[in-house]
Amino acid sequence: MLLRAVEKFLRDNGIPATRFGRESVRDPRLVFDLRQGREPGERIKRRIEHFMNAYRRSVGQ
Repeated sequence: MLLRAVEKFLRDNGIPATRFGRESVRDPRLVFDLRQGREPGERIKRRIEHFMNAYRRSVGQ
């Protein structure tokens, strides 16, 4: 479910996967690892969701 939301966010905003990972949780491999089955902990999930929500607010979506 998280990966699906991240993929949609990347498509909708035209953000490269490495940039998203670096800016959201300081891990440029984040999206690639999620695609390979990585299951992040609750803290990382919250940071990802917070980043996406803050980004959407800042661009007025």
